Amino acid sequence: MQVQNNLKAYNTFGINVNCNEIYFINSVEEIPSIFEKCKGSNTLILGGGSNVLFTKDIFQGNVIVNRIKGFEIIPNNDETSFIKAGSGEVWHEFVLNCIDHDLGGLENLSLIPGSVGASPMQNIGAYGVEIKDVFESLEAFHIETGEIHTFSKEACKFGYRESVFKRALKNQYIITSVTFKLTRKNHKLNTSYGVIEAELAQMGVTQPTIKDVSNAVIAIRSSKLPDPKKIGNAGSFFKNPVVESSLLDKIKLTHPNCPSYPATEGHVKLAAGWLIEQCGWKGKTIKDYYGVHKLQALVLVNYGGATGSEIYDLSTNIIEDVKNTFGVELEREVNMIL
Repeated sequence: MQVQNNLKAYNTFGINVNCNEIYFINSVEEIPSIFEKCKGSNTLILGGGSNVLFTKDIFQGNVIVNRIKGFEIIPNNDETSFIKAGSGEVWHEFVLNCIDHDLGGLENLSLIPGSVGASPMQNIGAYGVEIKDVFESLEAFHIETGEIHTFSKEACKFGYRESVFKRALKNQYIITSVTFKLTRKNHKLNTSYGVIEAELAQMGVTQPTIKDVSNAVIAIRSSKLPDPKKIGNAGSFFKNPVVESSLLDKIKLTHPNCPSYPATEGHVKLAAGWLIEQCGWKGKTIKDYYGVHKLQALVLVNYGGATGSEIYDLSTNIIEDVKNTFGVELEREVNMIL
């Protein structure tokens, strides 16, 4: 159904952008007819709109908003169950639903904005857990043939905030459902990140449940990250860069406290937020209505009225500054709609 053409309410940056038409998909059965209406035009598919930046005031094409729902528990064995979810489910609500059913594995990914369908596209991750750790399979509608294809973990080619749907198969499929393999008992909690352990201690929890870990993650994220319903943002704007160990050695000559984490052999992962903060960007406000969040340098914010091109130019300036200062080139995590 054609309803409107303004996308401000459908992207968490709150960019005021128009398109030709907005369509909503509520079931797999509706997909062919909607694509028939969009035939011959540029078409963009949105879930929660939490990982995109429209860089222009007008998107020359149609937008399809995925609202396919569904939550099905499929017992696997005494230890695990498969959970099949519609791709249009709100991610955080889905995580809480799993926890309410005492299904473990997603608790560290609480409060991440977006939809279930976007989670494997981005291989979302937080606090030591990534989607690939609990992913079983997904179903996706092939736009060209109209067929439903099933993708295994191997077929998705997961990488750091990457999947085949962001590269080789970009814009070729609509993910319709995702199936996760979660624990039914003997949950293996991941509290290895010091902030989680510290938060649990502050909560007075000594024997945490998956609900306790979820609550700790929610508290941590709420204290550091702005709510997109109140301040326009897309979460972490940049990926943490992976660089050669020799570059880290060079950086430490002038910045001995530079944090790093193990990566592939001969490489380390650096903290993009730390690099940005050292360049003086953290908390910087431009023209009183957009800038870098005061508590998290990874997050670019729209306080109201910013254009997509202003946010994009800000990110370019940050990339150039970090490159000139550290010799490290940051990569945007957010999908640019150019």
